[in-house]
Amino acid sequence: MMAHDSRHTGASPLRYLTLLAVTIVMVGPLLWMLRVALAPVGTDLTPESLFTFDFSLVSFTDLFSDNGVIRPTVNSLLVGLIVTLGNVAFCFVSGYALARKRFVGGKALFAVTLLILMVPAHILIVPLFLLITKLGMFDSYWALTLPFLVSPIGVFMVKQYVETLPVSLEEAARLDGAGEMRTLFSVVAPICRPILAVLAIQTFLVNWNSFLFPFILTNSADLRTLPVALALMQGHQAIDWQHLMAGSTVAVAPVLIVFIIFQRKIVSGITAGAIKQ
Repeated sequence: MMAHDSRHTGASPLRYLTLLAVTIVMVGPLLWMLRVALAPVGTDLTPESLFTFDFSLVSFTDLFSDNGVIRPTVNSLLVGLIVTLGNVAFCFVSGYALARKRFVGGKALFAVTLLILMVPAHILIVPLFLLITKLGMFDSYWALTLPFLVSPIGVFMVKQYVETLPVSLEEAARLDGAGEMRTLFSVVAPICRPILAVLAIQTFLVNWNSFLFPFILTNSADLRTLPVALALMQGHQAIDWQHLMAGSTVAVAPVLIVFIIFQRKIVSGITAGAIKQ
């Protein structure tokens, strides 16, 4: 017993050192980004200058005073919320139907959903651009939201989760006189909260960080999302690192806040569907 305990005691410092090293590697770039953002404008960004106590908020005030990131941030929030709500609603209904209902073509529809997951998103750029243009939705909020209101991975996640739930709960609700919609939203939806939370968080983060499709499907400055606005802040001859890092800090902050607040839901939602009932 003594030898066993000593081995565990000796291994603990190594584990802590490993975790500390991993933490430094992961947090280090974020701290560097924040330090550069807080450096006075025009500072020569040498390694020595970043370890001084000379801080300034001028980079942040410049971004918000000249409307550099206000409109793009609002656009990213609006697009992210609309797409997230659409995915939660449509993926939930579609996933439930594929999991519980038996209809002609159901298996084929699910197979098509899985096939779509295997198609890289970049292959869809040209067809989606042509479709959006022909429908007259180019350079509009419709182009930023409508094509992304439902995702195959969301449908797949909900279907797999619903299949782990006992059917007896739904049968009991129907015996009590509940209709199909009442059963769906009053019985099934509350049980599916973990997976819907995971879907909502993942969808919001993906759309918040999305760059390629907003860059291609819009043209005016009023419709730029935050990643597009940050990319266009880089000049051809030089890069204004202080303002760029300040904008990047603004872009990263919501992602960190969402993860910190909902990290338990993320873990519980991912593991909840792993056990068959």
